[in-house]
Amino acid sequence: MRGHIRERSKGHWYAVIDMRDPRTGKRKRKWHSLKAKGKREAQIECATLISAIRAGTYIEPNKTTIAQFLDRWLEYTKAGVAPRTHERYAEIVRKNLVPLIGAVVLSKLKPAQISECYSKALSEGRRDGTGGLSPQSVLHMHRILKQALKQAVRWEMLHRNPADAVQPPKVEKRRMTTYDMAQTVALLEVLKGHRIYIPALLAVLCGLRRGEIAALKWRNVDLEKGSLAIVASVEQMNGRVRLKETKSGRVRTVALPSTVREELKSHRLAQAERMLRLGVRLTDDGFVCALEDGSSMQPTFITHEWVRAIKGTALPRYRFHDLRHAHGTHMLASGTHIKVASERLGHSKVGITLDLYSHVLPGMQEDAAAKIDAALRAAQNAEKKA
Repeated sequence: MRGHIRERSKGHWYAVIDMRDPRTGKRKRKWHSLKAKGKREAQIECATLISAIRAGTYIEPNKTTIAQFLDRWLEYTKAGVAPRTHERYAEIVRKNLVPLIGAVVLSKLKPAQISECYSKALSEGRRDGTGGLSPQSVLHMHRILKQALKQAVRWEMLHRNPADAVQPPKVEKRRMTTYDMAQTVALLEVLKGHRIYIPALLAVLCGLRRGEIAALKWRNVDLEKGSLAIVASVEQMNGRVRLKETKSGRVRTVALPSTVREELKSHRLAQAERMLRLGVRLTDDGFVCALEDGSSMQPTFITHEWVRAIKGTALPRYRFHDLRHAHGTHMLASGTHIKVASERLGHSKVGITLDLYSHVLPGMQEDAAAKIDAALRAAQNAEKKA
């Protein structure tokens, strides 16, 4: 490989590289525009260019923009993530990232431009013009952009990932708030007889997610042994509903409290009677939480019914998903082992449980200290009597 410099017009220097095409073996000549302001600078830049080509770190310049690249990346990720996840990626890319840096040429993207993009998103990123996005939303932007640019490096469109050098906005961790045990008792009294009662019961006393409740069938419930199996979940997007595997990717078995067990027995009997009046027989393939005709309650339907049910009550307005958090909080506060709680909630790692319910841990530590102290005193007293 050889190279020399040439000045095509006053102050415009080019590196002329003679090299062989690795595919055909034929010699070819490449011209590269240089940023040098003089001959000496041009010679240095040309030598650096040749070194990069020899080391395999040189990236062929092209005019692909961030918008064009992200479209290609979204198409590439479609087969590797869940449809709902891909929909979220596409939403953030097209509504947040492309309007701010979509016109920038990919090969010329610098960390400073990414930082400026985040600052602008924080101050005026809302599409309705009412202000900026939250730090959490900008953090999502950063994660997606960083992941996409990492793929650009793999595709040899970039030599390094400029997002690695950018610090995303700090997101303050909010303390989880949900129903305490007294409020949980009051909640179940309020919901008794409402069609959201069984879904709420499964969430607050068994820790099921909304999609898992919608997918639960009677064949997965063993009322004799008092357990149920979470084998699938329901996902809803763009008005379409599909069945998918559980969030952790594995089947989990949840032991039923006696309260839930008895309520499910009564619920199945009442459901069978209602369906018979419509000329439909309830089978094990039927949904536990179903509409009058036996069809599954969709996730958004559960949310709407939940909002409607607690409206006008004295209870705090928490999300339906927070019922699951209430279950996790109650378990840990009552001394349930963290591993058992994690498995019951369907977390893929115990660390997720520890992170989500860290607000319960101080009380657990005090309880552990008290138990250790009590055991020590008991041993000391036994030693004295001996």
